[in-house]
Amino acid sequence: MTFLQALAYFVREAATSLRRSWKVGLLAVLTMAVSLAVGGGLLLAGENLARQVERWRDEAKVVVYLRPDAPAEERAEAVAAAHDADWAAAVEEVGAEEAAARFRRAFPSLADLVAPPHGAPDAETAALATLPPSIELDPAPGAERDRVAAWADRVRALPAVDAVDDDRDWLAQLDGLVALVRGAGLALGGVLLGAAVFTIAAVIRLTAYIYQEEIAVMRLVGATEFFIRGPFYAEGLLQGLLGGLLALAALAATWHLALPTPDDLLTRALTAHFLTWRQAAALVTAGAAAGLTGALLSLRREKLGETMETSPTT
Repeated sequence: MTFLQALAYFVREAATSLRRSWKVGLLAVLTMAVSLAVGGGLLLAGENLARQVERWRDEAKVVVYLRPDAPAEERAEAVAAAHDADWAAAVEEVGAEEAAARFRRAFPSLADLVAPPHGAPDAETAALATLPPSIELDPAPGAERDRVAAWADRVRALPAVDAVDDDRDWLAQLDGLVALVRGAGLALGGVLLGAAVFTIAAVIRLTAYIYQEEIAVMRLVGATEFFIRGPFYAEGLLQGLLGGLLALAALAATWHLALPTPDDLLTRALTAHFLTWRQAAALVTAGAAAGLTGALLSLRREKLGETMETSPTT
């Protein structure tokens, strides 16, 4: 018998064993699927969030919010200070009306928050009632945050300035959130994967006890250790492979169901991309490898044909 013929035999025997003991096999497959789906889902969310943070970082601005009632002279002083910032690549003045229009485009479901109040004489007055005018500065590549912070401290003291925000400050906090989500995915996925390996090991061990008489006969007729153990290893690998495929299907279904409406910012950030084919293949391969590891661990201590003969029957 060639090696490929032996592998085909192992797979057939493993499939037969799974059909016969489908209840315990299903438990092992579901345990593996849950572990991979939870860990993979958290890692996918972390990766999508990291991509979104990088996109936001490329669009990060320093925004100077002006007092709506500031006199023209004081506002001009703030605009001049913005144009004097040597770390800025571009400076743009944004009126209250334009700010309100941007808000409505970004968050259509919240457009009522910037709706003109009753009795507003014109659009600009209506916008001033909700959003202030501002000055947006685009940091040049490599602009040091210390220089920007020192400039912001000086500008905050101007009478027309209400506040100065650097988008990179909250983006730095999001970096910590990304690391937390990824760490949680690795930790929780690792714990659950360990439980799945233990479950598969227990199932394979139980299967070996069920077939102890057949194992003894195979050894009596001269079967090698590899030929005896092969079907059990194939069964563990098959259980892990099925668990990985089921986890991938569950992630795909959840991702499609979670696809957001255009104004759902958070869900859009977390579900912007699905797994690449390489990542999907790695997820399924991890399941198969974990299943094989469980089979190896379950049978590593003894020579099946000898110890099984003296093991209690069930």
